[in-house]
Amino acid sequence: MKDIVRTLEGDTLIEETIAMLKEGRRVVLPVKGSSMHPFIIGGKESVELVSPQEPLKVGDVVLAWVNGTRYVVHRIIGIDGGKVSLMGDGNSIDKVEHCQQEEVTGVAEYVVAPNGKRRYLYTKTRQRCSRLWWKVKPVRRWLLALYRRTFLKLNIHI
Repeated sequence: MKDIVRTLEGDTLIEETIAMLKEGRRVVLPVKGSSMHPFIIGGKESVELVSPQEPLKVGDVVLAWVNGTRYVVHRIIGIDGGKVSLMGDGNSIDKVEHCQQEEVTGVAEYVVAPNGKRRYLYTKTRQRCSRLWWKVKPVRRWLLALYRRTFLKLNIHI
């Protein structure tokens, strides 16, 4: 399949992303903000999304319409029936957002660096790190501050 490259912004970007995912295409979506630090660096990195094919599971990073207000790229932290709970890795407080399973429009498979290098999100090491990151949630605030002052300034990616 031939790659299609489009540069879009705002609502048009999301609308086109969703349309392309529904067509079965892979979409590279730039990520903004710091809600997925340290695993995805907003403003620098992108995620490569695919349409959800397999059942969603805790630990998946997804593009979802949350709380009936906006789209986010966050990690699934819980699934109860058809209700999905999401939280950004960079959130140091319990900022949990919710959606229905059908409101998950894409699953991130790769993080894409500015130079085009792709890193698979679900290697055993990355999965262990994300589980450990969940367990240290009570001290995540201080770890994120340290991360911003060191790794980000030195341009080191996890």
